[in-house]
Amino acid sequence: MKLRADALRDCMDGAVPGVLCTCSADGIPNVAQLSQVQYVDPDHVALSYQFFNHTRRNVLANPRVAMILVHPWTARQYRFSMEYLRTETSGPLFECMRAKLAGIASHTGMSGVFRLLGSDVYRVLEIEALPGESLPAPARDLCLLAALRACSEAFSACGDLAALLEAALDGLARHFDLHHAMVLLLDAAGDRLYTVASRGYEASGVGAEIPVGQGIIGVAAREGVPIRIGHMTSEYTYGRAIRETVGQGVLADRLETEIPLPGLAAPGSQLAVPIQGPAGPLGVLFMESPAELRFTYDDEDAAVVFASHLGTAIRLLQADAEVPDELLPSAEPSVAGGRPVVVRHYTENDSVFLDGEYLIKGVAGSILWALLRDHLALGRTDFTNRELRLDPRVRLPDVSDNLEARLVLLGRRLEERGACIRLQKTGRGRFRLQVGCPLELADGPGKVATPG
Repeated sequence: MKLRADALRDCMDGAVPGVLCTCSADGIPNVAQLSQVQYVDPDHVALSYQFFNHTRRNVLANPRVAMILVHPWTARQYRFSMEYLRTETSGPLFECMRAKLAGIASHTGMSGVFRLLGSDVYRVLEIEALPGESLPAPARDLCLLAALRACSEAFSACGDLAALLEAALDGLARHFDLHHAMVLLLDAAGDRLYTVASRGYEASGVGAEIPVGQGIIGVAAREGVPIRIGHMTSEYTYGRAIRETVGQGVLADRLETEIPLPGLAAPGSQLAVPIQGPAGPLGVLFMESPAELRFTYDDEDAAVVFASHLGTAIRLLQADAEVPDELLPSAEPSVAGGRPVVVRHYTENDSVFLDGEYLIKGVAGSILWALLRDHLALGRTDFTNRELRLDPRVRLPDVSDNLEARLVLLGRRLEERGACIRLQKTGRGRFRLQVGCPLELADGPGKVATPG
């Protein structure tokens, strides 16, 4: 049976370095060790171009090459006969290889040397299994297809976004043995991702943001492809500390409005997969492990299918949440006692502070501010998603913005802070504002405002 590249992807993960044989125009051969081999499709692979050396000169002069790869589990050797086609210096393939090479360079102490200049794409002409002894392939610890089936069934049983996010993280832990993960969604402007759920970290990081294009998460969102790293690298870390000045030039203090992204202090492996929508990524599913080389090509494939099912479920639940159930009797607002909590709002970025401590900003902040104003001025406790979308005070940036995700984010932030304000879902497209203490609203750095 003819061998194909897709059956030998385990050989390309770098556990055993491959070798490449090239030949100059006048017939002089050259053999070099490979830094990186990237599977493209059954008929193509890509090799990292890092230096203009003998190998590079030979390839440009004579595009026919031979490559030998070793299977990391069986020790079986394979010879690839290939033909050089082109070099890519940007785009999804280049970014995938650049991220992976950064991990390899960090692992081998070559961060100052290994810099990807391009991705050399080759057509695979023939693959031959070389004679020699080999070991039996070990059995897989996990059945990825069964894991996907179980998670897909769990998604179908979810009635709202909050339940779906819990099912996704539960499924990764229970069926994929992945205990460190987070889900981030893209804002309507398309330039930032915000965390709506996480699992396995000391702090949830719900509400944390990362710009598109930054780190492994941001690159996966920008390029729309999975980014997989088998070794820790500082080049693709996503931790950051940014402080913003809030106000109109009259606020002297610098107020912290950034929530740190959660993450392992020393991850061995990371995998970021876009959650795709009809017009591009909806967000990113991010997983990591303290073990090096935890994620294989098969794991990457399974994660792509998992994220695709998750994206479909998010879109369906988002549309469903825009159609509210029949109106239920409103709860009478209770008169809470105790010390008043000052809720301060800054219009510039819709950041909200509870007694001087940062809670949330952006769309979620504008939602909370509108709800609290209506609660104090009109005595309202019950609201619908639809009315929020139409409320000009909320300033939703686009009709496609996932309002349900903003409500989940806001509700979780309030719970984590132990705030006296809570959101309770009361049906499809409906929720209730619960306030357990007196509130005083202050818009901007000035005095407490009069509700209304």
